[in-house]
Amino acid sequence: MVDRPGRVEGKVAIVTGAGSTPGPGIGTGKATAVVLAREGAKVLLVDLFPERAEDTLRLIEKEGGEASVFAADATQAADCEEMVATAVERYGTVDVLVNNIGRAALGTVVDTSEEEWDRALDVNLRTAFLASKYAVPVMAEQGGGSIVNVASISALRGDGTAAYSAAKGGMLALTVDMAYAHGRDGIRVNAVAPGHITTPMVMSVSAPGPRAEFMNTLRSEAGLLGTPGDGWDVAYAAAFLASDEARWITGVTLPVESGVLSVTPLMMAARLRGVPEPEE
Repeated sequence: MVDRPGRVEGKVAIVTGAGSTPGPGIGTGKATAVVLAREGAKVLLVDLFPERAEDTLRLIEKEGGEASVFAADATQAADCEEMVATAVERYGTVDVLVNNIGRAALGTVVDTSEEEWDRALDVNLRTAFLASKYAVPVMAEQGGGSIVNVASISALRGDGTAAYSAAKGGMLALTVDMAYAHGRDGIRVNAVAPGHITTPMVMSVSAPGPRAEFMNTLRSEAGLLGTPGDGWDVAYAAAFLASDEARWITGVTLPVESGVLSVTPLMMAARLRGVPEPEE
């Protein structure tokens, strides 16, 4: 058996939102940080709530990986600038940036408040803009790097989360424009679009109960594979895009969604059952 180096062996990665929202399962940021560390990267774990990132750090160190925590509000330019400077100070450079921070909330354009709209764009899109703003010059100076934006199929299909969907749609457009603007600097920029995965953030949107449990099952069965997806599935895709194995891939969105974008809902009707009414 031939031993191979890790996909990102010797690289330095920043993962924003590297903790998980409290609750069952594992978030995409936490899983991605762990996978990148397993694949040989030194990882700066960035989170607004450092105690959540500390939990990620314990997982990485338990497996023999190298990482450290940086507390930041990534909606603030000064924090993002310091975040990148800290990665350079601790590890020498920045090779990989995973813009993972996200926050979803139900609401149409009618019942979404202006405050909720602004908050969604700040958390989901402004953070990616600011983190990239300060990471790109470091990557360009060293001759290249990889940026992975964690978007959502909500940017491509309606689901009643107007502000979140708009922000993630903006992230896909930002991905393409950054890939165009910085490709000749050796910087690849791609996006991952998770589908109906089960993560603590997803579970936090719905009130606990039989209906939420049923919808969790339905998310799995709505895909072509009929199996559940989670944060690890997104992490493996992000690690591939971050690696040199994807050296000729840029400006693309990789759906991680069990094929739900490949079929109309009507075609899956025979495999699905009615949604229970909310309890009184």
